Amino acid sequence: MESIIISKSPEETFILGERLGQKLEGGEVICLYGELGAGKTVFAKGLGKGIGVAEEITSPTFTLIQEYTSDLKKDIKFIHMDLYRLQYPEEAETIGVFDYFQEDCVCLMEWPELIADSIPADILEINIVGSGDLPREISLKSFGQMVLSDLMESANNT
Repeated sequence: MESIIISKSPEETFILGERLGQKLEGGEVICLYGELGAGKTVFAKGLGKGIGVAEEITSPTFTLIQEYTSDLKKDIKFIHMDLYRLQYPEEAETIGVFDYFQEDCVCLMEWPELIADSIPADILEINIVGSGDLPREISLKSFGQMVLSDLMESANNT
């Protein structure tokens, strides 16, 4: 299943992330694609808020992995990964990326291309196209057994 949404502002991108986050229950793996400046961090902040994270979501560009606890969904952790700085697929295992693919985690991976062969089959793929002041085209695709029709339907209501 695929859905395409046009976001005309960072606020709309944030709201899309927030609405998706409200539907997540844990165990989801989300691969987030987009060039530098496309709005990946804005989307991640909205997703975190929707999951119930009260802390400010920051880009894990230098820490590689940020772990947050949901204040609303007490048994769920939001794991935000940025794999941009990795050079070899083996580094993902070294830093513990695969340890987070658990039922009590919602994993959002930016720049997952490097580990494409190791990503679970059940994922949500989000691609943000656009930069600067231009609108963003945000495509959402579900793969494997992950059924996200209601999630995508709520996203279309932004």
